[in-house]
Amino acid sequence: MPQEMKIQEALRLIIRTKKTLYDFYLLAAERVTNPLGRKVFQRLAEEVHGNLGRFFHLYNGHDLGDFDQFMALPPSPDAALIKELTAHPDIHERRAQELALSEEEDIERMLRMTAARVIDPAARQTLERAAHETRQHCALIESEYAHTMGMVHETDIDIYVRE
Repeated sequence: MPQEMKIQEALRLIIRTKKTLYDFYLLAAERVTNPLGRKVFQRLAEEVHGNLGRFFHLYNGHDLGDFDQFMALPPSPDAALIKELTAHPDIHERRAQELALSEEEDIERMLRMTAARVIDPAARQTLERAAHETRQHCALIESEYAHTMGMVHETDIDIYVRE
């Protein structure tokens, strides 16, 4: 059933959802002991920060404050993803990657389902763009997860594929 969601509502949804993800990545980067894993979470946090900035500057609402103030807010203690991470102070990189991948997939699914029901073309396009960026994060996490698990990494593929 079509849904009357305006562009500003879509932006607010994306901003709030991605802020939790950003907070998760920062916390994961602090808690993961593997330097390479830490670097991946820092990279994801930076990408989400950049994406958030772009969406935030399109948002006309005043309820979130300015971008820097919003980004400086502490993580929401009620967010399930943050609760899961903070419940395990000695979280392993693999578990943090599993949580991140699951959350990114859920976000992508939510964004795509919402976009499919939205009438406003600008809101739909914004949601679809956010879903595409989320899919790219999933691919990065999947790649790093495979590497962490000792699976063949795509950078090693030439070593294993012989003609």
